[in-house]
Amino acid sequence: MSIKTRLLLSYMAMTFMPIVLFAFIAATLVSTFYKDMAGTMDGKGIPAFWETTNERRDLIAGVKFMSQNDPDRFNDIRFLKNTDEQLNGVHSGIVVMKNNQVSFTSSFVNSLDIDASEIQKMQSSQTQDRWGKTRFLVEAFNITLSDHTTGTVYVLSDLYPFFKEVRKFFPLLVLSLLLVIGLTNGVLTYLVSRSFIKPLFTLKHAAEQIKKGNLDHGVELERKDEFGELGASFEEMRVRLRESIHLQLQYEENRKELISNISHDLKTPITGIKACVQGIQDGIADTVSKKEKYINMIAKKADDMDHLIDELMLYSKLDINQLPFHMEPLDIRVYLQNYIEELRHDPRMDNIKITFSSGRASPVRVMADHEKLSRVIINIIENSLKYMDKAHKEINVELFDDEAKATIHIQDNGTGIDSNELFHIFNRFYRTEPSRNTDTGGTGLGLAIVKQIVEGQGGTVWAESQLGEGTSIYFTLSKINHEGEDE
Repeated sequence: MSIKTRLLLSYMAMTFMPIVLFAFIAATLVSTFYKDMAGTMDGKGIPAFWETTNERRDLIAGVKFMSQNDPDRFNDIRFLKNTDEQLNGVHSGIVVMKNNQVSFTSSFVNSLDIDASEIQKMQSSQTQDRWGKTRFLVEAFNITLSDHTTGTVYVLSDLYPFFKEVRKFFPLLVLSLLLVIGLTNGVLTYLVSRSFIKPLFTLKHAAEQIKKGNLDHGVELERKDEFGELGASFEEMRVRLRESIHLQLQYEENRKELISNISHDLKTPITGIKACVQGIQDGIADTVSKKEKYINMIAKKADDMDHLIDELMLYSKLDINQLPFHMEPLDIRVYLQNYIEELRHDPRMDNIKITFSSGRASPVRVMADHEKLSRVIINIIENSLKYMDKAHKEINVELFDDEAKATIHIQDNGTGIDSNELFHIFNRFYRTEPSRNTDTGGTGLGLAIVKQIVEGQGGTVWAESQLGEGTSIYFTLSKINHEGEDE
């Protein structure tokens, strides 16, 4: 339930609940205080009151009817006493005046000690103000007798029993209204505010934990409203922040490792260069052949350092995505055929049998960076050359494809790689020799550069190997359709 809906329902509850509760309390108070509103002492309460009111109204209507249709009946003492007796039962009385003289006064009126002039004043006042200013209700009916005598019949009703209870009832009614409004609004406000404060407190506590550096404190708000969405976003932020910090720490460790590896790999050729220079300075190279040998060693070590620096620069540019890829359509089958043919004439490939095979003779068109693809293949082959220990050395290049991609498979028959190390060979500066000796040469960045270039072109790379049998490196390239677009 959304916060907007929750607030709307709360507002509706704050409006209607007090009305319902007030009506219930008012009915209870009426039934309690007005047990005998009619003054009948029968304890029937409100029903008796309405019954008495209706009876009084009927009697007064009868008096009015007789005043209009048979006014001479008001000369009949028996009729007047009978009518008076009935009116007395409903706290009312009758006064008859003829020619401004009182001809009959109800015993009920006499018991109230009210004379005719006061009744006339009350009736005159109530003509202007329906309820007057007293507890009495007076109704007057003019009559004209058969002897042409005029007069007035007054019906006086005493509302004291009703007013008596009202004086006690209304303060309690107002108090109950205020109490109902206060309680309902207070309870509903507490419940609604609690539903807001609790998740806010949870979020506040989580924020304090993050402030202290504790990123393992989760936020779980099992709600389906805006607070639930906020909690989910906060939790996602916490997880991402933790991963970001973890990644940053990992980058820092990698940076330290990178500096250590660079220092190690640069130190080796520098140490060799210094040794050769020292040998020349100390006169150890006392012949032309020895000097030439030392100078050649210095040149080789310098070339190794230059190659390492080039590899580092290339890898760093690939790692931070600062080396652009110039993608273009390429028939990878023809490209590999030509590349393998060139390699056969490379001096490094002496005594090595290199072959190429393809699943079909038709063109296999891919999107690739021509120059960087050459770097991928030569890095994989150079890595194979370093670990060939058999008399008959072989490198096989195979191409096969499906509807979406072309896969290049480069296999050697070298020493192979242990399964525990196979997943690390694409890491930078990783070498399979535990001692990290550099007798085989290389920077330890060759396969890491292969991974960066292949993935930068939208492909994937992986390796398979068995100790003593050789290693296979696979990488994929996206094929294109006839219109030159990626499939």
